[in-house]
Amino acid sequence: MWSPIIIAMAAMETDPDFDGSMTGEPNGYNEDDELIKTIMHFGMLANQMPPMNPWPQFAEFVSADPHYAQPVDPDNFQMDFATLRWDRSTMDMRLSPGAMGQSLMKQYLWAQDMLGSFHDDDEGEVVPGDGLTPDHADGTFDPENGVYYGGDNLDGFVGQVLTAEAINKVKNLVESLAYDGSSLGGVDPMTYDPANGLQYFPHLIAVSEEPVPGLPPRAGSYEVDDPRSGLMDQASILWGTINFKNMMDPDNNSDEAHLAYHSVFDGDPFPADMGTTGMPGPFDLMKGASKVVFLNLMAMHFDANAGSFVDFSLPLGVPFQLHDGNGGFDETLRTDMVEQTNYVTTLNAAYILVALGVFQEEFDGTPLADMARDAIAAQAAFMIDVMGGPQDIYASLVPVEGSVDGKRGPETVEAQAAAVRGLYAAYQATGNLDYRGAADRAYEVLINEYYEPEYQAFHTLRSQPEATYNPRVVAVLSGALREARLVGGYDEATTIYTDFWYTVANKMQLAESVASGEMGNDSDADGIPFIPEQSAGLAPVFAPEAVMQLIDRDLGENDIDDMAALGGGKGLVVLHQNQPNPFNPQTVISFELARAGHVDLSVYDVRGQRVRRLVNQELSAGSHQATFVGDDVASGVYYYVLESGGNRQLQKMLLLK
Repeated sequence: MWSPIIIAMAAMETDPDFDGSMTGEPNGYNEDDELIKTIMHFGMLANQMPPMNPWPQFAEFVSADPHYAQPVDPDNFQMDFATLRWDRSTMDMRLSPGAMGQSLMKQYLWAQDMLGSFHDDDEGEVVPGDGLTPDHADGTFDPENGVYYGGDNLDGFVGQVLTAEAINKVKNLVESLAYDGSSLGGVDPMTYDPANGLQYFPHLIAVSEEPVPGLPPRAGSYEVDDPRSGLMDQASILWGTINFKNMMDPDNNSDEAHLAYHSVFDGDPFPADMGTTGMPGPFDLMKGASKVVFLNLMAMHFDANAGSFVDFSLPLGVPFQLHDGNGGFDETLRTDMVEQTNYVTTLNAAYILVALGVFQEEFDGTPLADMARDAIAAQAAFMIDVMGGPQDIYASLVPVEGSVDGKRGPETVEAQAAAVRGLYAAYQATGNLDYRGAADRAYEVLINEYYEPEYQAFHTLRSQPEATYNPRVVAVLSGALREARLVGGYDEATTIYTDFWYTVANKMQLAESVASGEMGNDSDADGIPFIPEQSAGLAPVFAPEAVMQLIDRDLGENDIDDMAALGGGKGLVVLHQNQPNPFNPQTVISFELARAGHVDLSVYDVRGQRVRRLVNQELSAGSHQATFVGDDVASGVYYYVLESGGNRQLQKMLLLK
């Protein structure tokens, strides 16, 4: 309702009686009527009756409690969404380009599938390009020919809603959420050049909501909460905008799906491109946003000396303390424009390769494509040489300077799977067989070192028996297994993918509805409850965390006594479980050294980013302790890693505030 395009359309209504024309009662606002008018129009174009109480949100907050605010109506919830609303008071009302970009990519994947064909009155498929079309010659919908948008009624309707959400989200981003270091505002993609002053999308933006009597609240103001530019933020936005640009391209006639898209983006239901109308349309919006994000990636995140992107960047002069408590290292790299953290995570390095691979294809024949190809080659080489090393086991993060001798993060399954995904993307973008070979080796390590066929599950930390999954780990593993099958040709990846989903991913799903085939009383026998039967009132989302014991620990109580005999000159160490655990906000970590030596004891979050270095010094043999105070970090799972004399020990702890 309060999206840029709905507000603009509402302001252009000239009928003095428009207010209340769709809602039955004037209330001083045109926007609610305009939204319902738009939703009804989408329904007509798809031959689908819209649900009641449809209030789609065009920009997503970073997090929320997924419990419904009221009991679900078991008989009507599929066509009346009133009882599916979440409790807004529990939402973290901040926007992140990463969160918005990931959902933008989801919206693209669904919309391009749903709108890639037409259907008739009986929901039979109508192939685009055979002369039948939903449109008149001028591009407006022809209600007489019995052809509608989408593969069927529901696909056509939902595909239009998802596309409208995506367009409004990117339009709001470009017009309102570009940051110049002092204030938020708009950026002009046509003229933007970072050399004339950076305008980028910051990591976190707080939203102050403004109540509207009788209507959903609207954004009252935006304020930068974290001014850093995040690599995953920018990669996520770029991945979504560049794919929508491909979908909307008026010159792309490569397949039947794109012929169908031409009817979608010809003025009805969505505006045509600037080349047709003289006014920027959704295609120009997505193309321009992609250009802005790419230029900022190269100006703010790429370290040409190291040949790698870095995770976070901040323009010079913008006040912000980059230190351990905020997810960064004390050390930073300084250029003539920005300060950069001196590390990159494998996850982020991989997915920037995925996004840049699509970008260079869409901008082929331009200098921007050449820049993207060079960056892909550099980042892929850095991943192979530095992040994977001689054993092709990928650390969760590495410094961008200091090469293989620098401190590396834990060897997580997320990092290994991300390397598979990213290197296959680099191979597809460049045709370089070295990248495919590295991706193949990374996949084989993923299966040999992390996968347990008996459990049909993966270790999330190498050699650790307790696996801790979250939706991101599931997603990255899924992407790696998919690419290993489609690009690498590993047939068994399909079976592993399917088994892993049945064993782990499905168990993390909290509720189902008829749309997934669930009819109540667990009719599909997968243990996932039907929405009205979800006793806790949870929406159909993934649980934030699931723990699985893959192998029983076999650690005796005599580890310390046996250290001298077992360790010899190897400097064996024993790292104990922290006490207390869970803790808030302070806990003590104890460890034993068989011999004197240099000790590094660091705490990492679940992404493998170091949040605190507790010990970095020479210590004598014997018992030692270190205290971790987590008053400046969020609740959740953390790992602490002890390295000494070539030995490495890892334990998990839980901070509950």
